[in-house]
Amino acid sequence: MMSARARSFPTVKTSWILVAHRTLEQFTQGCNPFAQTGRSKLQNKRASLNQQIIKQMRMRAGAENLLKATSNNKVKEMVLLELSYVNANLQLLMGQLEGLNSSVEVYQNTQETANIPLIALGLKETKEVDFSTPFKDFILDHYSEDGNSFEDEIADLMDLRQACRTPSRNEAGVELFAKYYSHLPLMESRFFSPNRQTGIFFTWYDSFTGVPVCQQNLSLEKASILFNMAALYSQIGTRSNRQTIVGLEEAISSFQKAAGILNHLKETFTHTPSYDMSPAMLSMLIRMMLAQAQECLFEKTALPGIRNQFYSLMKMAQEAAKVSETYDQVHQSMIQTPIKDNVPLFWSTMSQVKTNHYRSMAHYFVASALLDHQLGPSDDEDQQEKTLSQVYDRLPEGRSPLDILKNKEERERIGKAHIRRAILGHEEALRIYGLCHHLNKLEVLEDILKASHQRSLNKYSESDSEEEFTDYTEAPDIISKTEHKAEMEVPATTKVKVTDFFQRLGPLSVFSAKQRWTAPRTIRLCPEDRDLGFTLKGESPVQVVSLDPLCPAAADGLKEGDYIVAVGDTDCKWSSVSEVMRLLKDVDEEGIDIQVVSMMESNPPMPTKSATFCGNLPKTYSMICLAYDDDDKNPKSRKVTKKSSFLSWGLKNKLKSASTLSLPTADHSGALPWNKPCPTFPSSSSYNNDSSLY
Repeated sequence: MMSARARSFPTVKTSWILVAHRTLEQFTQGCNPFAQTGRSKLQNKRASLNQQIIKQMRMRAGAENLLKATSNNKVKEMVLLELSYVNANLQLLMGQLEGLNSSVEVYQNTQETANIPLIALGLKETKEVDFSTPFKDFILDHYSEDGNSFEDEIADLMDLRQACRTPSRNEAGVELFAKYYSHLPLMESRFFSPNRQTGIFFTWYDSFTGVPVCQQNLSLEKASILFNMAALYSQIGTRSNRQTIVGLEEAISSFQKAAGILNHLKETFTHTPSYDMSPAMLSMLIRMMLAQAQECLFEKTALPGIRNQFYSLMKMAQEAAKVSETYDQVHQSMIQTPIKDNVPLFWSTMSQVKTNHYRSMAHYFVASALLDHQLGPSDDEDQQEKTLSQVYDRLPEGRSPLDILKNKEERERIGKAHIRRAILGHEEALRIYGLCHHLNKLEVLEDILKASHQRSLNKYSESDSEEEFTDYTEAPDIISKTEHKAEMEVPATTKVKVTDFFQRLGPLSVFSAKQRWTAPRTIRLCPEDRDLGFTLKGESPVQVVSLDPLCPAAADGLKEGDYIVAVGDTDCKWSSVSEVMRLLKDVDEEGIDIQVVSMMESNPPMPTKSATFCGNLPKTYSMICLAYDDDDKNPKSRKVTKKSSFLSWGLKNKLKSASTLSLPTADHSGALPWNKPCPTFPSSSSYNNDSSLY
């Protein structure tokens, strides 16, 4: 292809200038980044922690490389001491990040005083990206057009991305993410060629560990936007007013949509090098979103009031058992390796508390049904027997559902056994609640747990008698069942129809980054007997076919298969055959100049390699972002030198290093609970570097 300086630009009057772009207000509806709301303060703290973490990781990388390079024992001792200090700081910062992920009270509805708090996902943080210089250079080199004429379009795209960093917590914020996500495939087709690198680095921080992940392709950008879209839906769900049916329906829908987006992310982007978007972590998050949706479904059923009738109480018992079962599955996934090392203790403790709380509620409802509603002459004996048999998966030996219903003493004995299990479950929930200092901040949760425990104690005291002190009947387990199961829902707003910012470059089917063509050539058309010597075909842009090799146009350089991009001063990239023929119809003997391009064979794609950091996590983490400072705004200075630097992560070293010391540290707000080991921050020398290329 011709050099950029040797190319000439057609002076055309494009019709696209007359087409007004959407105003910025239509897609930059992000929140004010300086607004001091609780949620914005939380995100600012997260961004600050991410910067501190990457600073400590740079220091550790340099110390580890120095340790490998030196043979001086005294220097080694000093470096080991420095490493222990840096690792201690990293563990402390990770504990503070866990505290931010545990700050659920910020996301709750301000009027919420009677419901157990729900967990919302925090938004992933990212660095600013400057598209200006790389896109202008690419437009000049690849499309043979003046990149400076696209400054407004590039600015619009950058404003849209910047707005996505501070979305409003409503459907407008979700739509903002959806618009940018829909623009990404268009941007990828326009500017991300398989044959060259753009020099643009997309950096996103892991929401659980704070480790930065950096890539030059758009896969990470797309996956992170989807993750933030799901996180925003979870925040909308937690903010909903769960004291109303409308609010509960909004919460249910939001959590189901969050689960659907996370599942779409899991199935679409299977190799995203970020721990928070690994398949194991996404599976856990999907379960948690569905569990919270199921909890809201239970609250919706109970909101009008629970009728004090046998069938209603049994139904609510199975509904509560279903919520308990879903949270138990969430807790089991949270304590599996490798999730347990990085999931906030608050999350796993909360799921365990809810598992015991709702299981105890199920036993309380069954106890109330058996103790307060004796089988009377007017009751449907067969229906009650059928209902009771569906509640239990097994019964004590020698007992049948009909025996329990007809025998008053047996009915009371089983009922008291259920109330004892309810009391024990509530006590276990309160005990687990006391183990997590983050949970201790939620006074609403403590009040609900204590009130439920006291209600079970009151029920037990109503039917307690001294002669039954030695009764050790064990209450059977309750089968979970629900009439409304929480299901994943992929929102229609995941992709919206948008107008390509760079449509002036031409139809994307032809004028894309993967296609190559010559620089525009000027051809002089002089008709002979009103015959131009060729015909046109195709959609926009039109293509030259059936070219007469002896016509003047062919002699001037026109070739079979050329695309006409301009006729005179009129841009024709988007013109149809009839529109181009109309422009050429009345050409006089003096002729007219047209601009044409010829398609060229594409070069084989470049191998997609990226240097990544491999730590104590199942996924790799890109450390390209460690090679340049945040204040360095020159894209050309951000290139990683091929020579191993002091900050190199030792990609060529195949040996494991035992240079990193990990010392136990105290959490920023107190000692960690005894049953939660202090997580070791991922070390760059923990694994062989065979997997360093993602």
